[in-house]
Amino acid sequence: MTLLSEADILEALRHVQEPELGRDVVTLNMIKDIEIDGPRVAFTIELTTPACPLKDEIEREAGAAVRRLGAEDVAITWRAMVRRAAPARPEELVPGVKNVIAIASGKGGVGKSTVAVNLAVALAQAGASVGLLDADITGPNVPLMLGVDGQPSATPDGKIAPLERHGVKVISIQFFVAEGQPIVWRGPLVGGAIQQFLRDVDWGELDYLIVDQPPGTSDAQLTLAQAIPISGTLLVTTPQDVALLDVEKALAMLKRMSVPVIGVVENMSAFVCPHCGEATEIFGRGGGQRFAERHGIEYLGGIPLDVTVRQGGDVGIPAVAQREPGPAARALESLAKTVAARMSVRAAGAQQPVLTIS
Repeated sequence: MTLLSEADILEALRHVQEPELGRDVVTLNMIKDIEIDGPRVAFTIELTTPACPLKDEIEREAGAAVRRLGAEDVAITWRAMVRRAAPARPEELVPGVKNVIAIASGKGGVGKSTVAVNLAVALAQAGASVGLLDADITGPNVPLMLGVDGQPSATPDGKIAPLERHGVKVISIQFFVAEGQPIVWRGPLVGGAIQQFLRDVDWGELDYLIVDQPPGTSDAQLTLAQAIPISGTLLVTTPQDVALLDVEKALAMLKRMSVPVIGVVENMSAFVCPHCGEATEIFGRGGGQRFAERHGIEYLGGIPLDVTVRQGGDVGIPAVAQREPGPAARALESLAKTVAARMSVRAAGAQQPVLTIS
């Protein structure tokens, strides 16, 4: 066998592409800690997100490339370093947060909070550091869905320590009011509470901060867009026309404010019978995909109706955290990987960035 060198290894790996970013893993500085011991080669691949959906493909191609040099044993170690997808501002309220992902919809009842909670938990399960901000001040549902209650404590420097559940740091106005007490606030108070949650909560270092926005287009959305650089917004709709009509207004608001859009996901796309497997499209068919095509944004798939989502949400066990995940959980896990990949593309400045509507 010809003696291998680090230069040989790097040259071979230049032919391995990171499919989402469209460049090779060496140019992207993803290859670390190369070790050569005779016919054995070991190295680390540093992903741009722990939720990389194409990790297996990269592993196959990298191993094959090095074996073609004559290596008999190739050991690949993985780690991830999430990059910031939006430029930092000098007055940044949450400087330790690399990516802020807003979950939005035009109307209530489409499953926006369900998507936000499961997206956050799925990213945390993949190994990312994740926070979840419940920005629906007058209708907070996140604590129930995550199964977390109590009152946050103060840190030594006077900040608010978020609670944690399923590996996700979470803050909600629900932690500060009595159960069942309505929050009857005008817009400026709502905006002020959101700013305080951004400024005064000790989020620490986060790869992703998921923000569950209230439905509609009002003070909460304006406050977030003006206060922090949003890395991307995920729109949630159902297939029916009334939901699509309202999410179109949400998209128009994002366009006006030049907020990046990741894409649209269609919740409740069909009911899959747990006994026979037949899919029934209760709320219509293909509305989310047609909406995406009409507006030139990415359609990120559908999430089927699944009774385990409702059951888990009622007892604080999100679908993706259940022992036997159903079809909706699998769709939500796939969505999390896609969203993370789109953030990586934008952070790397690749040729196909997350769409920014202008």
